[in-house]
Amino acid sequence: MLVKSIEDIPFFRAGDDTILKEVLHPDKDGIELGYSIAFAKIEVSKASLPHRLKHSETYIFLCGNGKIHINDEVQDIQKGSIVYVPPMGNQYVENTGTTDLEFYCIVSPAWREADEYVD
Repeated sequence: MLVKSIEDIPFFRAGDDTILKEVLHPDKDGIELGYSIAFAKIEVSKASLPHRLKHSETYIFLCGNGKIHINDEVQDIQKGSIVYVPPMGNQYVENTGTTDLEFYCIVSPAWREADEYVD
């Protein structure tokens, strides 16, 4: 069993300029897991940098308001939005609200730096 508290995980700034907490990752947690999970936040009036991942990614939005851009599509997002990003989808998330935009990112298979391309 592995138990963590989100409060105990430190934030860092990712390559796409998102503020992240790495929640679960098989390489860092010594567990067998076919995906990784990160908690992300984007501050008011900020956006992540356009980027692509070699594999799929799913976002689960917890609070805030914004827009997600995937290839040529743009969609409003808010608490409760769940978005699937296909492999190599050119993507970025912008915060259009008045509070931090917070969400979980699930990457399958697990995120690796070599699999991310930041534009």
